[in-house]
Amino acid sequence: MQKIISDLKNHFIICGFGRIGRIVCEELYADNMDFIVIDQNSDSIADLESLKYLYLNMDATSEDALLKAGIMTAKGLVTAVSSDADNVFITLTAKGLKPDIFILARASEGKNEDKLLRSGATRVVTPYHIGGRRMAQVLKRPTVVDFIDVATMSNKLGLMIEEATLKANSKLVGKNLIESYLRRDFGIIIVAIKKPSGDMIFNPMPSEKLEAGDVLVVIGKKEDLKRMNEVL
Repeated sequence: MQKIISDLKNHFIICGFGRIGRIVCEELYADNMDFIVIDQNSDSIADLESLKYLYLNMDATSEDALLKAGIMTAKGLVTAVSSDADNVFITLTAKGLKPDIFILARASEGKNEDKLLRSGATRVVTPYHIGGRRMAQVLKRPTVVDFIDVATMSNKLGLMIEEATLKANSKLVGKNLIESYLRRDFGIIIVAIKKPSGDMIFNPMPSEKLEAGDVLVVIGKKEDLKRMNEVL
């Protein structure tokens, strides 16, 4: 297992295999994305063994654990242990080892979100807050929630909401959306474009020009999105 771990590149490190960490792993596994879990709870280790996930039976707050998990070659880190204080410490440790790493942190309490951001987290998620808002949306806009579920978490219609980055050497750079023929050739719907500057353009006009580094948020069938990514 250590040999496999040492060969990992552009993978994700998941700190904590509780309720949140388990769901994150299930989603990554479903999309064949490489990841490794750090946890030392005996029940979690037994589950990791049965699921055949890569893992380290170590303390996720230790520098040694992050180094053994391959943080220097990792694409990102998720810190989802139950203690917000530990999540802050893991974030600080990870940033100290690799300052540019993407860190997604869990906050059990909303008041700790700012602490995690100040410690270096790229994004912070508060599960109870998100869960409560989602329940309210089900009451207020059930059809909208159903559509989002189908597009992001269900394969019933074969649809996905995906993001794709326009490479610098793409032949689409400098063309507008009409000239790109993305809708004609791949049957996708472009929902938004995130510009390199960070600006987000929702429901872009057909005349919107594409730039290198643009991130397209699109809806389409999985096979069509795969073909589109090859062009971008």
